[in-house]
Amino acid sequence: MNQYNFRANSTSRHLSRICCCVLILVTLIPLPSSAEDIVRPERAPVDIAESHSGIVVSDTDIASQIGADILAQGGNAVDAAVAVAFALAVTWPEAGNISGGGFMMVAPPNEEVVCVEYRETAPACVDEHSFEKWQERHHARMAGVPGTLRGLELAHKKYGSLPWDQLVKHSIRIAREGIVVDEYLAYSLNRVLTLSSIKNEKRFAEFRRLYGKAIGELWQTGDLFKQPDLANTLEIIAEHGADAFYTGSIAKKIVAEMEEQGGLITAEDLKNYKANIRPAVSGQVNGYTLYGAYPPSSGGITVLLQMRMAEAVGLEVDPDNYWNVDQVHLLAEISKRAFRDRAAYLADPDFSSIPEFMFSNQYAQKQAEKISRNQATSSIEVAGEIPISNLPEESLETTHFSIIDRNGMAVSNTYTLEGTFGCRIAPKGTGFVLNNEMGDFNWIPGYTNQQGRIGTKPNLMSPGKRMLSSQSPMIVKNDGGVALVIGSPGGRTIINTVTEILVQTLLFERPLSEAIDGPRFHHQWFPDEIKFESDDQEQLTRLTRSLIDRGHTISRPKGWLQGSAHGIEYDPASGIAIGVADWRRGGKAVAVPQKVQSNDKPVTPVTNDSQ
Repeated sequence: MNQYNFRANSTSRHLSRICCCVLILVTLIPLPSSAEDIVRPERAPVDIAESHSGIVVSDTDIASQIGADILAQGGNAVDAAVAVAFALAVTWPEAGNISGGGFMMVAPPNEEVVCVEYRETAPACVDEHSFEKWQERHHARMAGVPGTLRGLELAHKKYGSLPWDQLVKHSIRIAREGIVVDEYLAYSLNRVLTLSSIKNEKRFAEFRRLYGKAIGELWQTGDLFKQPDLANTLEIIAEHGADAFYTGSIAKKIVAEMEEQGGLITAEDLKNYKANIRPAVSGQVNGYTLYGAYPPSSGGITVLLQMRMAEAVGLEVDPDNYWNVDQVHLLAEISKRAFRDRAAYLADPDFSSIPEFMFSNQYAQKQAEKISRNQATSSIEVAGEIPISNLPEESLETTHFSIIDRNGMAVSNTYTLEGTFGCRIAPKGTGFVLNNEMGDFNWIPGYTNQQGRIGTKPNLMSPGKRMLSSQSPMIVKNDGGVALVIGSPGGRTIINTVTEILVQTLLFERPLSEAIDGPRFHHQWFPDEIKFESDDQEQLTRLTRSLIDRGHTISRPKGWLQGSAHGIEYDPASGIAIGVADWRRGGKAVAVPQKVQSNDKPVTPVTNDSQ
């Protein structure tokens, strides 16, 4: 019996005993009354696994185990990725999904790295002014046309080796039989269920039914969480594929919910959605070749730009400090310029041409030359010709997983609902919530302010357009073989999380475990501040005075953590893979046992195709 089945079944056998204990505790301890009272789980070490036969690293132990089981059964990295994506929809529903979108980097052995792009699109009825006066982030109107299932389907058709239904069946089982709630899932569910709007507003009644307990009760570690509606939906998808979602019975339920709740997605929007296979963005840094997602992801270009600038300014390792003041200052100055260019030039390439210089090392060198080593440049000065006034920010709730199989095939996948549980509107009877990705467009043409709202032209709303994303799944090669697989959730912070990990590993030559464990910081051009994590072990806050002296503004929001990066180091010569899961959300790295079945079939990557 698989580990994830055993945990659910053993908890079911002892559920009455657990419920009695919880009932006693609830009578003695006052329950939190608001989201602010929900306590984040305490910090734990990064999770590390090593294997010759493959590694899966994701946000939940059950999803990672399911992916590892698929590899052990002879599936390849893409098979495992599809299975993990479905499993995260069950085990991490705030971001794991079948109704959002994302980017999957695929590196078949001895073949070119490609990007399976399945970003959501704007409904056909919108224009660039449709959201100028809109404020509500959690509303059916916020949902973009989902891309996840078309993306998983396309990846599986091009690169998969196991039958589609075999990749879904594990998730059907855990959704129906239930999963054991751990401290991270309890925190995720409770911090939303305690919001006043969720507790009281009619539009969230289905959300409460799907994710809530009895009125006034919170989820506790050890509870059994069942999702029968989602299990039914997954059974339909296992049998009929993605078509059930886009043109079949599930599509009808989505459209009915849109009509009832004032959403914008129509049956025609769903029918017309296509995922794409795009070439990877690639470039050299310190002898390594970095591969990232092509726009509408801004991550591939922006991470590569930042890494090239970091190499150009001569960032050097400090053996006595994880970060020192020179490193933080220079990376903050790099981020100001890279995020400014992100806003100025990047968008859906089917609607806006991307300037060629954004792909060039020469441009990165030129930008790096503008940086003072001792004094911060104001973000207003960096803005240049972009007018600045005195956007809804991208939410932090995304999820990433990294996979490598026994043959060295690698997958780096980031996907999202945008906000925590997306728009929080659940089509009745489906068991899932829709995304709120329309917030990733620039809403007010020409209006960019110092608080972080962006109004530049490339990412304005248009029918069928894909909103710009910060998702940054990356694959790094050395001497032609995969060396590193990495990515993270975190909205705009994703770009800096991934950049900082790459700086630590590729430039400073630290182990991936140290790079993922260490403290992070963020600058996104506007607001003009460096934001430190709240749990930085004083490694960053001790630099505050020196950074202020150089002209920086520093913030350290209470309880704020940056990203949840999951990565794999790989040595092609030995075949040893080391997976590392971030402590920030309790991720899990699972190794595949040495003896695995073989189900290999040749794959032929496609550089220009759609599904």
